[in-house]
Amino acid sequence: MQRLSLNQSLQQRLSPQQIQFIKLLQIPTAELDQRIEEELEINPALEEGMEFQEKTKDEEFQSDDYGSDEYGSEYDDYGDDFTDYESLSQEKVDVSDYLNKDDYAGYKMQSDNWDEDRESMPVIAMDSLTESLNQQLGYLKLDEQQTTIGLQLIGSIEDDGYIRRPIRSICNDLAFGQNLYVSEEEVIAVLHKVQLFEPAGIGARNLQECLLLQVERLNGHTIAYDNAKKILESYFDEFTKKHFDTIQRKLDTDHESLKDAITLITRLNPKPGSVGASGATATYLMPDFIVTQDNGKLDIILNSKNAPELRVSRSFSDMLDTYDKSDKKNKQIKETVTFVKQKLDAAKWFIDAIVQRQNTLLRTMEAIVKYQQEFFWEGDESKLKPMILKDIAERIEMDISTVSRVANSKAVQTDFGIYPLKYFFSEGISTDSGEDASSREVKNILKELIDSEPKHAPLSDDKLEKQLKKRGYKIARRTVAKYREQLNIPVARLRKQL
Repeated sequence: MQRLSLNQSLQQRLSPQQIQFIKLLQIPTAELDQRIEEELEINPALEEGMEFQEKTKDEEFQSDDYGSDEYGSEYDDYGDDFTDYESLSQEKVDVSDYLNKDDYAGYKMQSDNWDEDRESMPVIAMDSLTESLNQQLGYLKLDEQQTTIGLQLIGSIEDDGYIRRPIRSICNDLAFGQNLYVSEEEVIAVLHKVQLFEPAGIGARNLQECLLLQVERLNGHTIAYDNAKKILESYFDEFTKKHFDTIQRKLDTDHESLKDAITLITRLNPKPGSVGASGATATYLMPDFIVTQDNGKLDIILNSKNAPELRVSRSFSDMLDTYDKSDKKNKQIKETVTFVKQKLDAAKWFIDAIVQRQNTLLRTMEAIVKYQQEFFWEGDESKLKPMILKDIAERIEMDISTVSRVANSKAVQTDFGIYPLKYFFSEGISTDSGEDASSREVKNILKELIDSEPKHAPLSDDKLEKQLKKRGYKIARRTVAKYREQLNIPVARLRKQL
Protein backbone atom coordinates (compact mmCIF):
# COMPACT_ATOMS: atom_id res chain seq x y z
CA MET A 1 0.00 0.00 0.00
CA GLN A 2 1.39 3.36 -1.03
CA ARG A 3 1.83 6.04 1.60
CA LEU A 4 1.52 9.69 0.81
CA SER A 5 3.83 12.06 2.58
CA LEU A 6 4.53 15.78 2.43
CA ASN A 7 8.14 16.94 2.63
CA GLN A 8 9.48 20.44 2.78
CA SER A 9 12.88 21.14 1.23
CA LEU A 10 15.00 24.17 0.45
CA GLN A 11 16.86 24.26 -2.85
CA GLN A 12 19.25 26.80 -4.29
CA ARG A 13 18.81 27.58 -7.96
CA LEU A 14 20.64 29.92 -10.27
CA SER A 15 18.74 32.87 -11.65
CA PRO A 16 18.59 33.46 -15.42
CA GLN A 17 21.10 36.29 -15.01
CA GLN A 18 23.57 34.04 -13.22
CA ILE A 19 23.26 31.33 -15.89
CA GLN A 20 23.81 33.96 -18.57
CA PHE A 21 26.95 35.15 -16.81
CA ILE A 22 28.33 31.63 -16.28
CA LYS A 23 27.90 30.75 -19.94
CA LEU A 24 29.63 33.92 -21.10
CA LEU A 25 32.43 33.65 -18.55
CA GLN A 26 33.70 30.31 -19.83
CA ILE A 27 33.65 31.31 -23.51
CA PRO A 28 37.15 32.18 -24.81
CA THR A 29 37.80 35.37 -26.77
CA ALA A 30 37.95 33.47 -30.06
CA GLU A 31 34.26 32.50 -29.69
CA LEU A 32 32.87 35.59 -27.96
CA ASP A 33 32.30 37.45 -31.24
CA GLN A 34 30.15 34.59 -32.54
CA ARG A 35 28.10 34.53 -29.34
CA ILE A 36 27.49 38.29 -29.55
CA GLU A 37 26.48 38.01 -33.21
CA GLU A 38 23.94 35.35 -32.29
CA GLU A 39 22.45 37.60 -29.61
CA LEU A 40 22.29 40.57 -31.99
CA GLU A 41 20.40 38.45 -34.52
CA ILE A 42 17.74 37.21 -32.11
CA ASN A 43 17.29 40.43 -30.10
CA PRO A 44 16.43 43.62 -32.04
CA ALA A 45 16.62 45.64 -28.80
CA LEU A 46 20.39 45.07 -28.67
CA GLU A 47 22.69 47.18 -30.82
CA GLU A 48 26.38 47.63 -31.42
CA GLY A 49 27.98 50.98 -30.63
CA MET A 50 29.06 53.22 -27.77
CA GLU A 51 26.61 54.28 -25.08
CA PHE A 52 25.05 57.73 -25.04
CA GLN A 53 27.48 58.83 -22.36
CA GLU A 54 30.63 57.48 -23.91
CA LYS A 55 33.57 56.21 -21.90
CA THR A 56 36.97 55.35 -23.24
CA LYS A 57 38.15 51.78 -23.15
CA ASP A 58 41.11 52.79 -21.02
CA GLU A 59 38.76 54.08 -18.33
CA GLU A 60 36.57 51.00 -18.21
CA PHE A 61 38.62 47.98 -19.17
CA GLN A 62 42.25 48.71 -18.33
CA SER A 63 44.00 48.07 -15.06
CA ASP A 64 47.20 50.09 -14.71
CA ASP A 65 48.60 48.12 -11.81
CA TYR A 66 48.26 44.55 -10.69
CA GLY A 67 47.66 45.72 -7.15
CA SER A 68 44.52 47.74 -7.87
CA ASP A 69 41.07 46.22 -7.46
CA GLU A 70 38.57 48.87 -8.46
CA TYR A 71 35.84 46.30 -9.06
CA GLY A 72 36.23 44.43 -5.81
CA SER A 73 33.42 46.03 -3.87
CA GLU A 74 31.01 46.45 -6.73
CA TYR A 75 30.54 42.86 -7.91
CA ASP A 76 29.81 39.73 -5.93
CA ASP A 77 30.55 36.21 -7.12
CA TYR A 78 27.87 36.24 -9.78
CA GLY A 79 26.38 39.56 -8.86
CA ASP A 80 22.73 39.85 -7.97
CA ASP A 81 23.01 43.64 -8.11
CA PHE A 82 23.01 44.61 -11.75
CA THR A 83 24.04 47.85 -13.38
CA ASP A 84 21.35 50.50 -13.54
CA TYR A 85 20.32 50.69 -17.17
CA GLU A 86 17.51 53.20 -16.67
CA SER A 87 19.94 55.85 -17.88
CA LEU A 88 20.08 54.14 -21.25
CA SER A 89 16.85 55.90 -22.21
CA GLN A 90 16.11 59.54 -21.59
CA GLU A 91 13.08 58.83 -19.45
CA LYS A 92 12.41 56.17 -16.85
CA VAL A 93 10.06 53.48 -18.16
CA ASP A 94 7.46 51.92 -15.89
CA VAL A 95 5.00 49.43 -17.33
CA SER A 96 3.92 47.90 -14.03
CA ASP A 97 0.44 49.50 -14.44
CA TYR A 98 -0.65 47.01 -17.03
CA LEU A 99 1.83 44.15 -16.78
CA ASN A 100 2.07 41.65 -13.93
CA LYS A 101 5.40 39.95 -13.38
CA ASP A 102 3.89 36.59 -14.30
CA ASP A 103 2.63 37.83 -17.67
CA TYR A 104 5.92 37.32 -19.42
CA ALA A 105 8.56 34.66 -19.35
CA GLY A 106 12.13 35.12 -18.23
CA TYR A 107 15.15 35.26 -20.42
CA LYS A 108 15.30 32.38 -22.87
CA MET A 109 18.31 30.23 -22.05
CA GLN A 110 20.52 28.84 -24.78
CA SER A 111 23.21 26.19 -24.81
CA ASP A 112 25.60 28.50 -26.69
CA ASN A 113 27.11 25.38 -28.27
CA TRP A 114 29.57 25.21 -25.37
CA ASP A 115 30.80 22.12 -23.57
CA GLU A 116 31.69 22.68 -19.92
CA ASP A 117 34.15 19.73 -19.98
CA ARG A 118 36.13 21.23 -22.77
CA GLU A 119 39.80 21.55 -21.88
CA SER A 120 41.65 22.24 -25.06
CA MET A 121 42.88 25.77 -25.86
CA PRO A 122 40.94 27.68 -28.56
CA VAL A 123 42.89 28.02 -31.78
CA ILE A 124 41.97 29.24 -35.22
CA ALA A 125 43.05 26.60 -37.70
CA MET A 126 42.92 25.83 -41.41
CA ASP A 127 43.23 22.22 -42.54
CA SER A 128 42.90 21.23 -46.21
CA LEU A 129 43.95 17.57 -45.91
CA THR A 130 40.49 16.22 -46.75
CA GLU A 131 40.18 18.54 -49.74
CA SER A 132 43.62 17.43 -50.96
CA LEU A 133 42.69 13.74 -50.65
CA ASN A 134 39.39 14.28 -52.47
CA GLN A 135 41.26 16.07 -55.22
CA GLN A 136 43.75 13.20 -55.55
CA LEU A 137 40.84 10.75 -55.65
CA GLY A 138 39.47 12.62 -58.65
CA TYR A 139 42.68 11.95 -60.58
CA LEU A 140 42.09 8.18 -60.43
CA LYS A 141 40.08 6.47 -63.13
CA LEU A 142 37.43 4.96 -60.86
CA ASP A 143 33.85 4.00 -61.57
CA GLU A 144 30.96 5.51 -59.60
CA GLN A 145 30.93 2.73 -56.99
CA GLN A 146 34.68 2.93 -56.35
CA THR A 147 34.49 6.72 -56.08
CA THR A 148 31.74 6.43 -53.44
CA ILE A 149 33.87 3.93 -51.50
CA GLY A 150 36.89 6.24 -51.77
CA LEU A 151 34.96 9.24 -50.43
CA GLN A 152 33.69 7.11 -47.53
CA LEU A 153 37.24 6.01 -46.72
CA ILE A 154 38.57 9.58 -46.85
CA GLY A 155 35.76 10.66 -44.57
CA SER A 156 36.80 7.95 -42.11
CA ILE A 157 40.39 9.24 -41.86
CA GLU A 158 41.03 10.75 -38.43
CA ASP A 159 43.05 13.89 -37.70
CA ASP A 160 46.32 11.99 -37.35
CA GLY A 161 45.84 10.29 -40.75
CA TYR A 162 44.70 6.83 -39.62
CA ILE A 163 41.58 4.82 -40.45
CA ARG A 164 40.74 3.05 -37.20
CA ARG A 165 37.17 2.19 -38.13
CA PRO A 166 36.89 -1.54 -39.03
CA ILE A 167 36.39 -2.33 -42.72
CA ARG A 168 33.17 -4.21 -41.86
CA SER A 169 31.80 -1.06 -40.21
CA ILE A 170 32.67 1.01 -43.30
CA CYS A 171 30.76 -1.54 -45.43
CA ASN A 172 27.77 -1.11 -43.11
CA ASP A 173 28.03 2.69 -43.38
CA LEU A 174 27.90 2.44 -47.16
CA ALA A 175 24.91 0.10 -47.01
CA PHE A 176 22.85 2.19 -44.58
CA GLY A 177 23.99 5.66 -45.64
CA GLN A 178 24.62 5.30 -49.40
CA ASN A 179 22.43 2.26 -50.15
CA LEU A 180 25.56 0.66 -51.60
CA TYR A 181 26.27 -2.99 -50.76
CA VAL A 182 29.92 -3.92 -51.20
CA SER A 183 32.25 -6.60 -49.84
CA GLU A 184 35.22 -6.02 -47.57
CA GLU A 185 37.54 -7.03 -50.41
CA GLU A 186 36.16 -4.24 -52.63
CA VAL A 187 36.67 -1.67 -49.86
CA ILE A 188 40.23 -2.89 -49.18
CA ALA A 189 41.04 -2.67 -52.91
CA VAL A 190 40.06 1.03 -52.95
CA LEU A 191 41.85 1.57 -49.63
CA HIS A 192 45.12 0.42 -51.19
CA LYS A 193 44.66 3.13 -53.85
CA VAL A 194 43.97 5.78 -51.19
CA GLN A 195 47.13 4.72 -49.33
CA LEU A 196 49.14 5.75 -52.39
CA PHE A 197 48.07 9.37 -51.93
CA GLU A 198 50.17 12.14 -50.41
CA PRO A 199 51.24 12.48 -47.67
CA ALA A 200 52.92 9.07 -47.42
CA GLY A 201 51.35 6.80 -44.82
CA ILE A 202 47.87 8.30 -45.07
CA GLY A 203 44.96 5.90 -44.61
CA ALA A 204 46.96 3.37 -42.58
CA ARG A 205 45.04 1.22 -40.09
CA ASN A 206 47.83 1.04 -37.51
CA LEU A 207 51.33 2.36 -36.86
CA GLN A 208 53.05 -0.67 -38.41
CA GLU A 209 51.17 -0.26 -41.68
CA CYS A 210 51.79 3.51 -41.63
CA LEU A 211 55.57 3.11 -41.34
CA LEU A 212 55.63 0.31 -43.92
CA LEU A 213 53.78 2.48 -46.44
CA GLN A 214 56.39 5.20 -45.99
CA VAL A 215 59.35 2.82 -46.27
CA GLU A 216 57.94 1.25 -49.43
CA ARG A 217 57.49 4.73 -50.89
CA LEU A 218 61.26 5.27 -50.50
CA ASN A 219 61.91 2.40 -52.95
CA GLY A 220 65.53 2.13 -51.81
CA HIS A 221 68.10 -0.55 -52.55
CA THR A 222 70.42 -0.10 -49.59
CA ILE A 223 71.12 -2.45 -46.69
CA ALA A 224 69.50 0.02 -44.29
CA TYR A 225 66.35 0.06 -46.43
CA ASP A 226 66.16 -3.76 -46.59
CA ASN A 227 66.73 -4.12 -42.85
CA ALA A 228 64.16 -1.41 -42.02
CA LYS A 229 61.54 -3.18 -44.13
CA LYS A 230 62.30 -6.54 -42.50
CA ILE A 231 62.10 -5.01 -39.03
CA LEU A 232 58.68 -3.46 -39.72
CA GLU A 233 57.34 -6.60 -41.40
CA SER A 234 58.67 -9.31 -39.08
CA TYR A 235 60.07 -7.79 -35.90
CA PHE A 236 57.82 -4.82 -35.21
CA ASP A 237 56.91 -6.05 -31.72
CA GLU A 238 60.59 -6.30 -30.77
CA PHE A 239 61.19 -2.86 -32.29
CA THR A 240 58.46 -1.22 -30.18
CA LYS A 241 59.94 -2.80 -27.04
CA LYS A 242 63.48 -1.68 -27.97
CA HIS A 243 64.82 -5.24 -27.97
CA PHE A 244 67.65 -4.30 -30.34
CA ASP A 245 69.88 -7.22 -29.39
CA THR A 246 67.16 -9.67 -30.37
CA ILE A 247 66.57 -7.88 -33.69
CA GLN A 248 70.31 -7.82 -34.47
CA ARG A 249 70.61 -11.55 -33.79
CA LYS A 250 67.58 -12.45 -35.94
CA LEU A 251 68.69 -10.24 -38.83
CA ASP A 252 72.24 -11.57 -38.53
CA THR A 253 73.65 -8.09 -39.11
CA ASP A 254 76.27 -5.87 -37.47
CA HIS A 255 75.65 -3.06 -35.01
CA GLU A 256 76.20 -0.20 -37.48
CA SER A 257 73.83 -1.65 -40.09
CA LEU A 258 71.15 -2.09 -37.46
CA LYS A 259 71.69 1.46 -36.25
CA ASP A 260 71.27 2.81 -39.81
CA ALA A 261 67.99 0.89 -40.19
CA ILE A 262 66.62 2.11 -36.86
CA THR A 263 67.62 5.69 -37.75
CA LEU A 264 65.74 5.39 -41.05
CA ILE A 265 62.59 4.17 -39.26
CA THR A 266 62.70 6.84 -36.55
CA ARG A 267 62.80 9.58 -39.22
CA LEU A 268 59.43 8.49 -40.59
CA ASN A 269 56.27 10.40 -39.69
CA PRO A 270 54.03 8.44 -37.27
CA LYS A 271 51.20 10.97 -37.79
CA PRO A 272 50.90 11.68 -41.52
CA GLY A 273 47.62 13.54 -41.00
CA SER A 274 49.52 16.41 -39.38
CA VAL A 275 50.82 17.39 -42.82
CA GLY A 276 48.36 18.72 -45.38
CA ALA A 277 48.69 19.49 -49.05
CA SER A 278 50.56 22.74 -48.44
CA GLY A 279 52.56 21.79 -45.36
CA ALA A 280 51.78 21.85 -41.67
CA THR A 281 48.40 22.91 -40.42
CA ALA A 282 48.45 26.63 -39.62
CA THR A 283 47.22 27.52 -36.16
CA TYR A 284 47.50 30.49 -33.88
CA LEU A 285 46.31 31.24 -30.38
CA MET A 286 44.24 34.30 -29.52
CA PRO A 287 45.14 35.71 -26.07
CA ASP A 288 42.42 36.95 -23.73
CA PHE A 289 44.79 39.18 -21.73
CA ILE A 290 47.88 41.24 -22.46
CA VAL A 291 50.42 41.81 -19.66
CA THR A 292 53.24 44.27 -20.35
CA GLN A 293 55.94 46.05 -18.36
CA ASP A 294 55.71 49.83 -18.40
CA ASN A 295 57.78 52.18 -16.26
CA GLY A 296 58.25 49.73 -13.43
CA LYS A 297 54.61 48.57 -13.45
CA LEU A 298 52.80 45.56 -14.84
CA ASP A 299 49.90 46.64 -17.05
CA ILE A 300 47.01 44.21 -17.51
CA ILE A 301 44.76 44.84 -20.48
CA LEU A 302 41.84 42.81 -21.78
CA ASN A 303 41.93 41.86 -25.42
CA SER A 304 39.80 44.44 -27.24
CA LYS A 305 37.52 41.65 -28.47
CA ASN A 306 36.61 41.02 -24.82
CA ALA A 307 35.21 44.55 -24.55
CA PRO A 308 32.52 44.85 -27.24
CA GLU A 309 30.54 48.06 -27.58
CA LEU A 310 26.88 47.18 -26.96
CA ARG A 311 23.86 49.25 -26.01
CA VAL A 312 20.11 49.00 -25.64
CA SER A 313 18.23 50.30 -28.69
CA ARG A 314 16.87 53.80 -28.07
CA SER A 315 14.04 53.14 -30.55
CA PHE A 316 12.83 50.21 -28.42
CA SER A 317 12.94 52.33 -25.29
CA ASP A 318 10.99 55.09 -27.04
CA MET A 319 8.55 52.48 -28.34
CA LEU A 320 7.83 51.27 -24.81
CA ASP A 321 7.33 54.87 -23.68
CA THR A 322 4.87 55.44 -26.54
CA TYR A 323 2.83 52.36 -25.69
CA ASP A 324 2.72 53.48 -22.07
CA LYS A 325 0.64 56.48 -23.22
CA SER A 326 -1.70 54.31 -25.31
CA ASP A 327 -4.85 52.44 -24.38
CA LYS A 328 -3.78 50.10 -21.59
CA LYS A 329 -6.82 47.86 -21.96
CA ASN A 330 -6.20 47.00 -25.61
CA LYS A 331 -5.14 43.33 -25.87
CA GLN A 332 -2.88 43.83 -28.90
CA ILE A 333 -1.08 46.73 -27.25
CA LYS A 334 -0.57 44.66 -24.12
CA GLU A 335 0.94 41.80 -26.17
CA THR A 336 3.22 44.26 -27.95
CA VAL A 337 4.36 45.72 -24.66
CA THR A 338 5.09 42.21 -23.39
CA PHE A 339 7.29 41.49 -26.41
CA VAL A 340 9.14 44.82 -26.18
CA LYS A 341 9.66 44.42 -22.43
CA GLN A 342 11.09 40.91 -22.89
CA LYS A 343 13.56 42.10 -25.51
CA LEU A 344 14.63 45.10 -23.43
CA ASP A 345 15.18 42.94 -20.36
CA ALA A 346 17.14 40.40 -22.41
CA ALA A 347 19.33 43.16 -23.87
CA LYS A 348 20.02 44.68 -20.45
CA TRP A 349 20.82 41.29 -18.93
CA PHE A 350 23.17 40.43 -21.80
CA ILE A 351 25.04 43.75 -21.56
CA ASP A 352 25.30 43.36 -17.82
CA ALA A 353 26.65 39.81 -18.18
CA ILE A 354 29.28 41.07 -20.65
CA VAL A 355 30.33 43.82 -18.20
CA GLN A 356 30.52 41.36 -15.32
CA ARG A 357 32.54 38.99 -17.51
CA GLN A 358 35.07 41.73 -18.21
CA ASN A 359 35.37 42.66 -14.55
CA THR A 360 35.68 39.06 -13.36
CA LEU A 361 38.33 38.31 -15.97
CA LEU A 362 40.32 41.38 -14.94
CA ARG A 363 40.05 40.67 -11.21
CA THR A 364 41.19 37.09 -11.69
CA MET A 365 44.09 38.04 -13.96
CA GLU A 366 45.19 40.76 -11.53
CA ALA A 367 45.31 38.22 -8.71
CA ILE A 368 47.30 35.75 -10.83
CA VAL A 369 49.82 38.41 -11.87
CA LYS A 370 50.23 39.61 -8.30
CA TYR A 371 50.74 36.03 -7.09
CA GLN A 372 53.23 35.18 -9.83
CA GLN A 373 54.74 38.66 -10.33
CA GLU A 374 58.34 37.37 -10.28
CA PHE A 375 57.61 35.29 -13.37
CA PHE A 376 55.90 38.19 -15.17
CA TRP A 377 58.94 40.38 -14.48
CA GLU A 378 61.62 37.91 -15.59
CA GLY A 379 59.88 35.12 -17.53
CA ASP A 380 61.85 32.52 -15.58
CA GLU A 381 59.81 29.33 -15.04
CA SER A 382 61.76 28.56 -11.89
CA LYS A 383 60.20 31.68 -10.34
CA LEU A 384 56.69 30.22 -10.56
CA LYS A 385 55.19 29.62 -7.13
CA PRO A 386 52.89 26.70 -6.25
CA MET A 387 49.38 28.02 -6.88
CA ILE A 388 45.99 26.34 -6.90
CA LEU A 389 42.52 27.61 -7.78
CA LYS A 390 41.68 28.08 -4.11
CA ASP A 391 44.54 30.60 -3.69
CA ILE A 392 43.10 32.90 -6.35
CA ALA A 393 39.50 32.33 -5.26
CA GLU A 394 40.36 33.53 -1.74
CA ARG A 395 42.13 36.64 -3.04
CA ILE A 396 39.26 37.80 -5.22
CA GLU A 397 36.58 36.48 -2.82
CA MET A 398 34.88 34.32 -5.41
CA ASP A 399 34.02 30.66 -5.69
CA ILE A 400 36.61 28.17 -6.95
CA SER A 401 34.29 27.21 -9.82
CA THR A 402 34.34 30.82 -11.05
CA VAL A 403 38.15 30.88 -11.11
CA SER A 404 38.12 27.52 -12.89
CA ARG A 405 35.85 28.90 -15.62
CA VAL A 406 38.15 31.89 -16.09
CA ALA A 407 41.30 29.75 -16.21
CA ASN A 408 39.82 27.19 -18.59
CA SER A 409 40.53 27.86 -22.28
CA LYS A 410 41.96 31.33 -21.63
CA ALA A 411 45.44 32.58 -22.50
CA VAL A 412 47.63 35.59 -21.67
CA GLN A 413 50.18 37.35 -23.87
CA THR A 414 53.33 38.40 -22.01
CA ASP A 415 56.70 39.85 -22.98
CA PHE A 416 57.98 36.26 -22.98
CA GLY A 417 55.27 34.60 -25.10
CA ILE A 418 51.67 33.42 -24.88
CA TYR A 419 50.71 31.11 -22.01
CA PRO A 420 47.44 29.37 -21.13
CA LEU A 421 46.20 30.49 -17.72
CA LYS A 422 46.31 26.90 -16.48
CA TYR A 423 50.08 27.07 -16.97
CA PHE A 424 50.38 29.17 -13.79
CA PHE A 425 48.50 26.70 -11.59
CA SER A 426 50.56 23.90 -10.09
CA GLU A 427 50.91 21.82 -6.94
CA GLY A 428 53.57 22.32 -4.31
CA ILE A 429 56.45 19.90 -3.60
CA SER A 430 58.30 19.96 -0.27
CA THR A 431 62.05 20.58 -0.29
CA ASP A 432 64.81 19.94 2.25
CA SER A 433 64.84 23.64 3.09
CA GLY A 434 61.21 23.42 4.25
CA GLU A 435 59.85 25.53 1.38
CA ASP A 436 57.39 24.48 -1.30
CA ALA A 437 58.54 24.26 -4.92
CA SER A 438 56.20 24.34 -7.89
CA SER A 439 55.54 21.00 -9.55
CA ARG A 440 56.38 22.74 -12.83
CA GLU A 441 59.87 23.44 -11.49
CA VAL A 442 60.22 19.75 -10.60
CA LYS A 443 59.04 18.75 -14.08
CA ASN A 444 61.67 21.01 -15.68
CA ILE A 445 64.41 19.40 -13.58
CA LEU A 446 63.03 15.93 -14.41
CA LYS A 447 63.13 16.74 -18.12
CA GLU A 448 66.66 18.07 -17.72
CA LEU A 449 67.76 14.82 -16.05
CA ILE A 450 66.21 12.69 -18.80
CA ASP A 451 67.71 14.84 -21.58
CA SER A 452 71.20 14.43 -20.11
CA GLU A 453 70.94 10.69 -19.34
CA PRO A 454 73.08 8.17 -21.25
CA LYS A 455 71.00 7.07 -24.25
CA HIS A 456 72.20 3.48 -24.14
CA ALA A 457 71.26 3.17 -20.43
CA PRO A 458 68.37 5.56 -19.59
CA LEU A 459 67.46 6.28 -15.99
CA SER A 460 64.59 4.34 -14.44
CA ASP A 461 61.95 6.06 -12.30
CA ASP A 462 63.72 4.81 -9.16
CA LYS A 463 67.00 6.38 -10.25
CA LEU A 464 65.24 9.60 -11.21
CA GLU A 465 63.66 9.69 -7.76
CA LYS A 466 67.09 9.40 -6.13
CA GLN A 467 68.52 12.12 -8.39
CA LEU A 468 65.68 14.50 -7.42
CA LYS A 469 66.18 13.75 -3.73
CA LYS A 470 69.87 14.62 -4.10
CA ARG A 471 68.73 18.03 -5.33
CA GLY A 472 66.52 18.45 -2.27
CA TYR A 473 63.09 17.52 -3.65
CA LYS A 474 61.08 15.11 -1.50
CA ILE A 475 59.18 13.16 -4.11
CA ALA A 476 57.92 9.58 -4.39
CA ARG A 477 58.61 7.23 -7.30
CA ARG A 478 54.93 7.14 -8.30
CA THR A 479 54.97 10.95 -8.46
CA VAL A 480 58.02 10.80 -10.72
CA ALA A 481 56.13 8.40 -12.98
CA LYS A 482 53.10 10.72 -12.99
CA TYR A 483 55.15 13.78 -13.94
CA ARG A 484 57.03 11.80 -16.60
CA GLU A 485 53.75 10.72 -18.18
CA GLN A 486 52.46 14.31 -18.08
CA LEU A 487 55.59 15.31 -20.01
CA ASN A 488 54.81 12.57 -22.58
CA ILE A 489 58.13 10.86 -21.85
CA PRO A 490 58.11 7.05 -22.18
CA VAL A 491 59.56 4.63 -19.63
CA ALA A 492 63.31 3.98 -19.55
CA ARG A 493 63.08 0.81 -21.65
CA LEU A 494 61.43 2.71 -24.52
CA ARG A 495 63.95 5.58 -24.31
CA LYS A 496 66.87 3.25 -24.97
CA GLN A 497 68.83 4.02 -28.12
CA LEU A 498 71.69 2.30 -29.96
